[in-house]
Amino acid sequence: LCAMQTRRLGNTDLQVSLLCLGTMTWGEQNSEAEAHAQLDRARAAGINFIDTAEMYPVPPKADTQGATETILGNWLARQPDRDQLVIASKVTGRSDWDYLRGGPRLSAAHIDEAIAGSLKRLRTDTIDLYQVHWPERSTNYFGKLGYQPGDDRDPVPIEETLAALVRHQQAGRIRHIGLSNETPWGVAEYLRICRANGWPAPVSIQNPYNLLNRSFEVGLAEFAHREQVGLLAYSPLAFGVLSGKYLDGQRPEGARLSLFSRFARYTGETAERCTRAYVELARSRGLDPAQMALAYINSRPFVTANIIGATTLAQLDSNLASIDLTLDDDTLQAIEAIHRDCPNPCP
Repeated sequence: LCAMQTRRLGNTDLQVSLLCLGTMTWGEQNSEAEAHAQLDRARAAGINFIDTAEMYPVPPKADTQGATETILGNWLARQPDRDQLVIASKVTGRSDWDYLRGGPRLSAAHIDEAIAGSLKRLRTDTIDLYQVHWPERSTNYFGKLGYQPGDDRDPVPIEETLAALVRHQQAGRIRHIGLSNETPWGVAEYLRICRANGWPAPVSIQNPYNLLNRSFEVGLAEFAHREQVGLLAYSPLAFGVLSGKYLDGQRPEGARLSLFSRFARYTGETAERCTRAYVELARSRGLDPAQMALAYINSRPFVTANIIGATTLAQLDSNLASIDLTLDDDTLQAIEAIHRDCPNPCP
């Protein structure tokens, strides 16, 4: 591999690797030993950015909650260069998971408890980037289309959430604040409140972004550029769909869509048609379809990092190799031609 590219995290002094290692399979599809092997391989390739969450692994369950952070923490405790790593985690948004703080909220008390738990599991004194996993309010996230005003059920105000995060930032428990699964209105509101109070603004937003879902470009890419709230792109392969391995009803043994029916966001008829077009384009140019899909994300100027995930070292090596691939203008134009014929996001 060539030297890993880095990009600046917001307006901070941190340079993060363009490829970030995602962790949500650890403790479910991957054992601790497998996770540590992934970490060692990624670190050797120049990755310094690792993303996790208190609710991981996925799918979320009471008996595995927190396992991913624990696995990462056990590896971190052995690293002599912890200060060279950028560790990101997340506080769970509002849900009815009563096993997690009796049903997680984004109130000050919940954030206090969440940060304390993550620090303990991660075996670290500071979380470099601490993100709000999804909004407290009723809105569009996780691929939801067609906004409809909902019953917000007395949501915790964003200002309370922010005040708690800033308090922990000032105490040194977290270094920077990030958002996730947010909307343009939400980003604007976070920025407005920060300016009104003289608080440090969020430095990133972690949202889905891939060839089947480019909705980030519509209202959020300009925020990422003008306000230095860069995108941490998750699901860059659309749950692995863009590799082509699920075409024609294939369900490889051990693959995520084979194991968990809940990941059906990119498996409809239209998504299949568009995926086939991207896969055929890649193969016609002698490219690996997954690497082409990742290289496209890597090329976007509003992307701070591309969050890759893998269940095998072979998959990880393939994803890492995308850093060496620069798509030529003809391939980029062909991708745009397919995109014009596909809904956004692709159901």
